[in-house]
Amino acid sequence: MLDYLKHLFEQISAGIVSKWVGFYPLFAKACLVLTGAFVVWVIFKQAMKRVRKRIQKYEFVRIHDQIFGLIQRAVLYALVFICGVYLVNLFRIPILERVFYAALIVLLAIPVKDFTLLVLSYLEANFTKKTQSKIDDIVLDILNKFSGVVIFAIAILLALDVLGINVMPFVAGAGVAGIAVGFAAKDTLSNLIAGILLIIDRPFEIGDRIEVWSSPEGSSTWGDVMDIGLRATKIRTTDNVVIIIPNNEIMTRDIVNYTTISKDIRVRIPIGVSYDTDIKKAKSVILEVAGTAEWVLKDPPPQVVVKQFGESSVDLQLRVWIKDARRRMDTISYITDHIKEAFDKEGIEIPYPKRDITIKQTS
Repeated sequence: MLDYLKHLFEQISAGIVSKWVGFYPLFAKACLVLTGAFVVWVIFKQAMKRVRKRIQKYEFVRIHDQIFGLIQRAVLYALVFICGVYLVNLFRIPILERVFYAALIVLLAIPVKDFTLLVLSYLEANFTKKTQSKIDDIVLDILNKFSGVVIFAIAILLALDVLGINVMPFVAGAGVAGIAVGFAAKDTLSNLIAGILLIIDRPFEIGDRIEVWSSPEGSSTWGDVMDIGLRATKIRTTDNVVIIIPNNEIMTRDIVNYTTISKDIRVRIPIGVSYDTDIKKAKSVILEVAGTAEWVLKDPPPQVVVKQFGESSVDLQLRVWIKDARRRMDTISYITDHIKEAFDKEGIEIPYPKRDITIKQTS
């Protein structure tokens, strides 16, 4: 690095000495060019202000007001480029030419990045929000976050190449550093890949109600999907608790989605009656109670089946379809409460385990 700076200083000194005799005419030309460029820039800015005021009535112009900033920046860079090329050719110092073109490449990366972000925002506003697919959303999100880094990295590599610096060691070093970072951040990368796969496969959408296997003990075990991020998914349970689950963990588990097809689901409610009970009468009472819940669907109709013969009861099961999966627990609570009341009125016994103890007395 010291040798390179020494070489740079020697070339600049040699160029200045060689041009010292004709310095004043060159200096006059340089001042004239810079003054002319400044005058052009001032006139252009005033003209842009007037044009901007006149076309503000158009909705497209008001929405995309940043276009004027891009145009001004483009004209400014064009003037810098023209003046720089002229001055470089005027003084003819090779090392300054390379430095100028390298700086120009890095400088041009700024409008390229701004234009890229403008195009991405336009695509997001006019195309991605009108589609149901989430793939384009995630792609644009990634491009918005990393496009600037990629553009500046390419610009710096090109600038170094223009300066005559061998960029291959930097590329190789970046590759090795990338591998090291990949190993160090493998969990983050796996979550990122899992997040992309979740959005592509779409096992659930934002707003779907799913089972939550990692909820705190004693709390609700299902909730609504709030957000599907690149690293984790946020789920709000029915206890209003937000659980953040890493995406790679979700991809390795079974996903139970209650609302992916429709909001209608079937609820199964176990009910036990004694062996002395009239089963037909018990079924009739259960169906009558199920029909009093307004959110229970009539088609398909509620159904009661005999599941098995238990130790102390005949185990029945009520199967009902409801309009909203989010009322599953309400349905179980409502029907269970009202069946208890109806059974008490009809004299139907709800059994509990009994044991007969016989005491034999021997002499």
